[in-house]
Amino acid sequence: MDLDPTRAAHVPGAYLLLKSPAIGGVPAQRLPEVSQTVSEMLTTIERKGLDAVLDYSRRLDGWGGGPIELTPHALGHTGDLLDAELRASLEAGADRTRRFAELQREGLTGGEAEIVPGVVAGYHYVPVGHVGAYLPAGRFPILASAFMTVGVAKAAGVPTVTACTPPESPERGNPAVLYAAHLAGVDRAFVLGGVQALAAMAFGLLDGQPVDMLVGAGNAYVTEAKRQLFGVVGIDLLAGPSEVAVIADDTADAEMVAADLLAQAEHGPQSPAALVTTSRALAEGVIEEVDRQLGTLSTREIAGAAWRDYGRVYWVESPETAVAVMDILAPEHLEVITEDDEWYLKHLTNYGSLFLGPWSTVAYSDKGITGTNHVLPTGGVARSSAGLSVSRFLRPLTYQRVTEAATPYLAPHVERISSFEGMAAHGASATLRSRRFGVSH
Repeated sequence: MDLDPTRAAHVPGAYLLLKSPAIGGVPAQRLPEVSQTVSEMLTTIERKGLDAVLDYSRRLDGWGGGPIELTPHALGHTGDLLDAELRASLEAGADRTRRFAELQREGLTGGEAEIVPGVVAGYHYVPVGHVGAYLPAGRFPILASAFMTVGVAKAAGVPTVTACTPPESPERGNPAVLYAAHLAGVDRAFVLGGVQALAAMAFGLLDGQPVDMLVGAGNAYVTEAKRQLFGVVGIDLLAGPSEVAVIADDTADAEMVAADLLAQAEHGPQSPAALVTTSRALAEGVIEEVDRQLGTLSTREIAGAAWRDYGRVYWVESPETAVAVMDILAPEHLEVITEDDEWYLKHLTNYGSLFLGPWSTVAYSDKGITGTNHVLPTGGVARSSAGLSVSRFLRPLTYQRVTEAATPYLAPHVERISSFEGMAAHGASATLRSRRFGVSH
């Protein structure tokens, strides 16, 4: 979340950086050694198949060598290993994410119209056939990921969703992650992690049927594997470290703003966090509060490093300046805590997901409890792309019906354009219809 100098030159009004990042920039995502390792693994797996997948699983993840697929019965009973209250929370998250996804699906209806007499053009939405979802379970098992990937794909109407998640021991995967996948409606689930999981799904090594699309977050190796597999299969997006930004004024509470910045900073030591505020007093108060809260935070080694190296605080002179600055930063998650949040809703354009008001913490969405998706663009990509949603699993396919009576409205134009381009066969295709027009009557 850098304030690019070229874009910043067009920001209206004054602004001042009160807290600078020690490192800044876009966190490195494509280390040469990561790219090379992933390339070698994919080549080996493509050549040697499932044997290579299982070998990598044993060597890299400590898998004990048993079956990697869970039976439907075993998957359904993963919840038996969880506390009842956690199960209830996961069930709530799965239900709310599904309901929001279904709302989005209802709005995607397609349509058709008569463009000129005798020419009907239309489009309809057709789901992807087979999706592979990667469910991370590393430093933090992000339980809601299954809702955002598996559950949303199923709400879109995807017939088959396969999920892979890394083993947490030689005998099993994380039961909470697997139970979340069960609640989301997964069709098949495998205890398989890392590059080998993505390769196995992309090359059809798990069930003989390659997936059409890979979705879900992961570490640098998983992200690089998605990058290299793109073209073999589709992907959702290439997400970097989690980001958060807050726009606030003097009505905001410094303790709350600091808590929300740290909530995302704890995702990893390269997770950027930024505050843009029209109140210098709030800016100084938030900086003090972050330091105070880090003193007792159990994840302070992670969150503290992220804040030190990638944290920023900007003072801006007006709401208009705040919007201009934030639209350049284009954060993954954006909270607005001001006296007129609706004004910002109308004027902000570049963000992954927006959280309005002091009661709308990003943490609610991260855990799947508000229903919106947390698979979102990072690194400024929000200026051009949106996050994962039902629409990403649907293809708006077009069609047309043309009657003989429409020939005079079409063929002459195609003949003239094709002649200019020198594309004789195109012109001939149209001319053939011109010659036959009306012959049958």
